[in-house]
Amino acid sequence: MAESPSISIVVPVYNSEQSLLLLVERLHPILINISNQFELVLVNDGSRDNSWDVVESLIAKYDWIVGINLMRNFGQHNALLAGIRAVRYDLIVTIDDDLQNPPEEIPKLLDELNKGYDVVYGTPQKMQHGLFRNMASRITKIALQGSMGVNIATKVSAYRVFRTQLREAFKDYRGVYVSIDVLLTWATTKFSAVDVRFDVRQFGQSNYTLMKLIRHAMNMITGFSVLPLQLASILGFTFTVFGILVFLYVMVRFFIDGGVVPGFPFLASIVAIFSGVQLFALGIIGEYLARMHLRLMDRPSYVVRQLIRPDEKANSDD
Repeated sequence: MAESPSISIVVPVYNSEQSLLLLVERLHPILINISNQFELVLVNDGSRDNSWDVVESLIAKYDWIVGINLMRNFGQHNALLAGIRAVRYDLIVTIDDDLQNPPEEIPKLLDELNKGYDVVYGTPQKMQHGLFRNMASRITKIALQGSMGVNIATKVSAYRVFRTQLREAFKDYRGVYVSIDVLLTWATTKFSAVDVRFDVRQFGQSNYTLMKLIRHAMNMITGFSVLPLQLASILGFTFTVFGILVFLYVMVRFFIDGGVVPGFPFLASIVAIFSGVQLFALGIIGEYLARMHLRLMDRPSYVVRQLIRPDEKANSDD
């Protein structure tokens, strides 16, 4: 009989005091059935409610829970990075704190991982957000496709399992903008996804607004990909060719008709097009310069205020 894997669950916590206890109660029987060694790492990402107090009470009650309290709100992926670097076991499962991703689906992810993959995503069978939120999520995944360079990008979600050894590829990463999904591609190309149930959120509301998702997509594609710079180069080349063709058209009209192309609107439209393309390219370059500036400032991805780890014990169902 194959030895059961050791598992670390990492949960970014933000304003979720109402759902944490229920999450732990649902996770515990699942973990007992699939592993002899497990831990739950709760990373408090600057919550404005009493989430950290709840985390401390859970640590006092369960000897398999680790608590990390960040100095302020750094963002979901930054909090995940802090938790990923703190885990001790062979497999890492990341799951949100809102119970929309059912813990009961974890065995399904592990079964897929055992087929030889390094990363497996739990893709919701049906998204239950609003129209604009779903559109923003789709835009984010398109941006992620360009950054990750793998076909699985359209099925990416916050519900994932991967091998802990993958973190070696980004152990020294200190950028302000973090995308766990992109960082995982630095270590492997063996990705897969399985359909999982998606439950209605029971407490609070989503912290991802339309603008936050769009901003995240912009940060991701300019922070981990040179695709926008390549797009600017292609646009520049395209409109250079267009300009040459317009010039040839003007010269042909001059020699055939003995006059120039009449009309101020024609000239103005050509100037506007070329100016717009130039400003667009400059804007892209400016985005990259801004990220270089932030990297030179050496701002950390996160800062830990407090880490509470229980005594080293073998997790079991005793």
